[in-house]
Amino acid sequence: MSKSQKFQLYDHPAQMEPLLPCEFKMGPVLERANDLIRKADRLSGWCPPGALPGLRKLLRSMNSFYSNKIEGQHTLPLEIEQALRNDYSQDEDKARKQRLALAHMSTESQLEALWPEWSNETVWSVQTVRDIHQDLFARLPEDDGNLRPGHFRKREVSVGRHAAPAAGSLVEFLNRWSSTYSSVRKGEMQVVAMAAAHQRLAWIHPFLDGNGRVTRLHSHLVLGHMGLTNGLWSPLRGFARSQELYYQRLAGADEPRAGDLDGRGNLTEAGLMQWISYVLDMCIDQVDFITQLLSLEAMKDRISACLTYEEQVERSGVRTEALRALHYLFVSRAELDRADFKAILGLGDRLATAQISALLKRGLLETDSPHGKLRFGVPQHALRFYFPRLWPEAEV
Repeated sequence: MSKSQKFQLYDHPAQMEPLLPCEFKMGPVLERANDLIRKADRLSGWCPPGALPGLRKLLRSMNSFYSNKIEGQHTLPLEIEQALRNDYSQDEDKARKQRLALAHMSTESQLEALWPEWSNETVWSVQTVRDIHQDLFARLPEDDGNLRPGHFRKREVSVGRHAAPAAGSLVEFLNRWSSTYSSVRKGEMQVVAMAAAHQRLAWIHPFLDGNGRVTRLHSHLVLGHMGLTNGLWSPLRGFARSQELYYQRLAGADEPRAGDLDGRGNLTEAGLMQWISYVLDMCIDQVDFITQLLSLEAMKDRISACLTYEEQVERSGVRTEALRALHYLFVSRAELDRADFKAILGLGDRLATAQISALLKRGLLETDSPHGKLRFGVPQHALRFYFPRLWPEAEV
């Protein structure tokens, strides 16, 4: 690439074509998109919206960890857990990363609360992209950075070999991005559009900083709005665990068209296809992994192992007799009155009351009030038993 090409400033939306590959070339990625929808629907059928809130909360923490990792802002899972208790590091750089992780969790939670009511046009609007940036970075102290939350950049930037579009043309590029991806047909094409839009939003680079975080949160929003995630999985884990390939495929789709066989747009169609295939592979891998982890019979053995450890090693007051009641909560995905939980425990009233207290203290049960209903809890310390390899960094 010549020096003039390297620092070319794009100033017309046609220069970011293709936004989608040609229809007649999309057979393989549409098949993969269909596989993803089918597998995600099966998982959602077993675990509908609202079930296992403890797991969903833990997954937000994991997503924030992996988003930080992708950005080179590494935080330890323990540091995120401490920040959730308002216990920040005395090291200012570590504390800043803790705040970033919590901001990601809060914005992800906010999106999950809002998207059921949103139209497709709202999900894909330019304002929603700005709002994600605003919500995420307004949660941080002003001295954590010099960016302005929700404001598009006013100067030119380059990222690696890619010179982003001219600042004065950003709105035109974003409007084309929004109108193209919001108007695709429902089903498999929406999944393909999610993947392509992720790359092209990163290519536009609308903000001075935080573009990667906003782009990944927007992809999470699109998948959730389609009803494919239910808060149980996210491609973020896959992106972070294949970080080198993530950036390689992302940059590969930035390249100019390689010749007459590489589509009809200004940018490479082959590179965009490779990126879309990579994203779909990561999504399917995550759905398959979570589906395997949520196996009912396997989960009974894992709960048993956790309770044995609590009883014999931690000596926390938790007893192995809680297995049947905890497994029932997991399988039923329900909340139980305390009297019903005690009945399943099969212990005397005093022992059952003490057992509930011990389980609550260790986070293996959750409740909203001192006498409220009980639900299945997923504390970070139980992760290695309940969901091994889901978040290996948190199992140390």
